[in-house]
Amino acid sequence: MSGQRRHIGVAERRARLAVGHRLVKGARAGSPEEVGGSLVALHGTDPASVYLAVGARLMDATRVVPEMERALYEDRTLIRMHGMRQTVFVFPTELVPVVHASTGLAVAARARAALVKDMARVGAPDARWLAEVETSTLAALARRGEATAAELAREEPRLREQFAYAPGKSYEGVHTVSSRLLRVLGAEGRVVRGRPLGSWTSTQFRWAAAPPCAELPVDEAQAELIRRWLAACGPATEADLKWWTGWKVSDVRRALGAVGAVTVSVDEGVAYVLADAVEPVAAVEPWAALLPGLDPTAMGWQERDWYCPPGLRSALFDRSGNIGPTVWWDGRIVGGWAQRPDGEIVWRLPAAEDGDRDAEGVGGEALDAIGAEADRLRSWMGATRVTPRFRTPLERELASD
Repeated sequence: MSGQRRHIGVAERRARLAVGHRLVKGARAGSPEEVGGSLVALHGTDPASVYLAVGARLMDATRVVPEMERALYEDRTLIRMHGMRQTVFVFPTELVPVVHASTGLAVAARARAALVKDMARVGAPDARWLAEVETSTLAALARRGEATAAELAREEPRLREQFAYAPGKSYEGVHTVSSRLLRVLGAEGRVVRGRPLGSWTSTQFRWAAAPPCAELPVDEAQAELIRRWLAACGPATEADLKWWTGWKVSDVRRALGAVGAVTVSVDEGVAYVLADAVEPVAAVEPWAALLPGLDPTAMGWQERDWYCPPGLRSALFDRSGNIGPTVWWDGRIVGGWAQRPDGEIVWRLPAAEDGDRDAEGVGGEALDAIGAEADRLRSWMGATRVTPRFRTPLERELASD
């Protein structure tokens, strides 16, 4: 592209988001696999958020629980594993080698080194001892197929060993070998999360051996991950890409060059899109959505002013930067929602209540559409009660009213 860079304004970015993230009604998906493919990665730190994120994007949300169970635990077309920034995500299975080579190997090396260092600092057994434990653990897992950490510890008692973490620090604690070692093995792509012990909201998972994974060159894998992510989230700035991947800026720049990314401009400055995504996109009809905490759309970019008004952030984010449940109207966040103990879905639009200019256009049509999405969410959740793992000020307030 020669000459002046094309500017992609906020309205067009929101239209791209609506279609690419399957949030406008006409773009909703027919299966969890379609959602996963469109979004690249679903945040999996909070197990319930994966189901809620997929449910918000399915044409038939009433099928979200059985369809997710099928995809995750029967067909294995979606895999829950460690990925970018040492975070647990759910990925399409075909992306596992890409994530493993582009990100997982570096994350795993740091995680293993940190575990050995933490254990050595307090006089715990050395790396040779740890290697014996992991060999025995993997053998036990192979025999069982799936197992919890407690079940594995019955076969390999050394997994129960404890050691002090960060002694003398304000965040001092006690770690077990099982929790840290299984996390390392997950980052290395040797184990993955299996079925939870309870329902789809449970945080207690079994572990399973990871599926066979092709070994890709790091540069090739990084280029493919950037290509997928730009297809879902472009335009994006270099800062967005560095934050989302957790890579060094040199890795980001090399991958952008490998995929032939085109520079455009956004309100924040220079951004990137794939070569086939430079042309303008059509406007979309107004849409509403109730997205869960840690939703991949809300957490997709580091620079968020174009869809998240700064005045709402103190109510919607916790102190660690995790976003809570959000209410969207026509491409931007306008409030938050929560589920009360009796199951009622409640929501609030702080900006509209305060007369904030960011809430212009949130009138009767928006209120009706948001209410319809709340009803749709309530209809498939039924008697299930969900409390976000990372609670935010507005969610706490709404849940307790």
